[in-house]
Amino acid sequence: MASFSLPPIHDNPDGGWGPSPSNIPEQFKFKDIPYAPYSKSDKLGRFADWNDTTSDSRQTAVGLPNTRDTRGATGRSKREGAQAFGSGTANAFAYFHVEDESSFSLVDNKPAPPRRGGFTRGRASGRGGNSFTARGAQRGARGGATTGRGGAQRGGRRGWRDWEKTNRNRESSVAISPQWTMLEEIEFHRLTKLKLDVDEAENIDTYGRVFAYEKSYDRVTTKTERPLQLVDRIKYNTTTTDDPVIQQLAAKNTAAVYATDVILSVLMCAPRSVYPWDIVILREGNNLFFDKRDGGPFDTVTVNENASDPPQDPTPPNPNNPVDKTAVPEAPSINSATSLSLEATYINQNFGFQSVQESVTANFAHPNPFYGPDETEPLASCGYRYRIFDLGVTEDEDLKICVRTEVDAYVPGAWSPANGHGLVTIRALNEFDPRAQGAGGAQDWRSKLDSQRGAVVATEMKNNSCKLAKWTVQSVLAGADLMKIGYISRVNPKDNTRHVILSTASMRPTDFASQLNVSISNGWGIVRTITDLCMKMPEGKYVLIKDPNKSVIRLYSVPMTAFVTEDEEGEGFDGEDPELAT
Repeated sequence: MASFSLPPIHDNPDGGWGPSPSNIPEQFKFKDIPYAPYSKSDKLGRFADWNDTTSDSRQTAVGLPNTRDTRGATGRSKREGAQAFGSGTANAFAYFHVEDESSFSLVDNKPAPPRRGGFTRGRASGRGGNSFTARGAQRGARGGATTGRGGAQRGGRRGWRDWEKTNRNRESSVAISPQWTMLEEIEFHRLTKLKLDVDEAENIDTYGRVFAYEKSYDRVTTKTERPLQLVDRIKYNTTTTDDPVIQQLAAKNTAAVYATDVILSVLMCAPRSVYPWDIVILREGNNLFFDKRDGGPFDTVTVNENASDPPQDPTPPNPNNPVDKTAVPEAPSINSATSLSLEATYINQNFGFQSVQESVTANFAHPNPFYGPDETEPLASCGYRYRIFDLGVTEDEDLKICVRTEVDAYVPGAWSPANGHGLVTIRALNEFDPRAQGAGGAQDWRSKLDSQRGAVVATEMKNNSCKLAKWTVQSVLAGADLMKIGYISRVNPKDNTRHVILSTASMRPTDFASQLNVSISNGWGIVRTITDLCMKMPEGKYVLIKDPNKSVIRLYSVPMTAFVTEDEEGEGFDGEDPELAT
């Protein structure tokens, strides 16, 4: 049987209650911990009493006044039988900031309730008081900041349905496979700090044919509107690696990086983008190719991308919800993001085809490299200028980028468009329905465009900041002298098939870039940073993806078989064109 030995008992030689500071065993760790005296009759049932509303023990301990409301406090609210022994001793175990506790106050952000009875007199008791109370409540509701037609209606619209906006998550422009490896993640605020000054471009060669711009469209107003016509023309939007001219230049090692102005403008204006996009990057030897996917975001035009509440697509059905599986999918509205994007693309193409004189032409040095002899449909007005920009930081560094730029027309005059003078790019802004969701507070163009053009332009610069910036960068890269932007609206806001041209604005790309606060040097800094990042990687295929819901771009390493379907179709198309073009 186990024996039990009584441990040594240390009495308090001072005669007090509790251990003595002078007689504490060495093996205990609470040697320097202060002791708070208490009465033997105290009920030691709680470590802390959070329900005690009589006083704040922490404030009382340090001699601070009690900040609690003690109105109506009676003897019943105090703890019955509470002993006063030790109550005057400071709580040595409590640590708090005296200044913080004394200056802290709780602020209620909720709006004040309606002030009822604000116009009563005296006690407001009896029949007269009740009538004045009701009358005062009505008067306060009519003009005050509480309810009714006054401040509640104006102030209540602020932050309208903010709870729903946070749940509107966009899908990525491309499905990210688990086999892909993320190599780098760059936030937009880091991209905005980059800067690289690039000298004037060097023209390598020109291809295609451009028509003269019809100057009568500059005189169109809202009272002399013209209908937008459907013009059947062919215009190519070929990616970088499928371009036969770029293939020839790459074989001669003309530059180290190759891209198109459409792809490069998206990269240079990346900090302004909201919608997702992706760029396929191919590293072959010492060459770098920036490509786009067929059917990707580069083939369409966005609408009100930068608006506070941009257009939305209907929510796709949830495959895990049995109710959504059986439900009939909702038909897309004509004001949804996808429908508006297709409508804007249709308007841009047809406005560019319609606003030129096909009888007055100017041929570049070579014919269109994508148009074969088997084609029967007429070509649109489009000229390709292959230009080289030097991205080197020092004079000894040789890093050049070859960009295929596009121009849409030329201004007839004394200068020659073949030499790069009088070239024009043509774009179009579209109005759909000022009262629809996603309009971004747009003005009614028919009533404001002639009298308050500045307000209309400012609203478009706010709602379509990224789109206008990309158009400006494309015009600067192409060396165009003018930009023509048409204002096109629907004939009926409920019909997205018929449109009219209300006006056309003309501006210089460099001046418009300063108005939009677009920094070309910042765009070149972004291009140089992404180029250096990809040049450090081994040969292979990479994808630069903009996060659909965050201001972040990510670089992924993907297998060479990724997007192989699109690449095979492009190779089959381009296999005949180089021979036919020459």
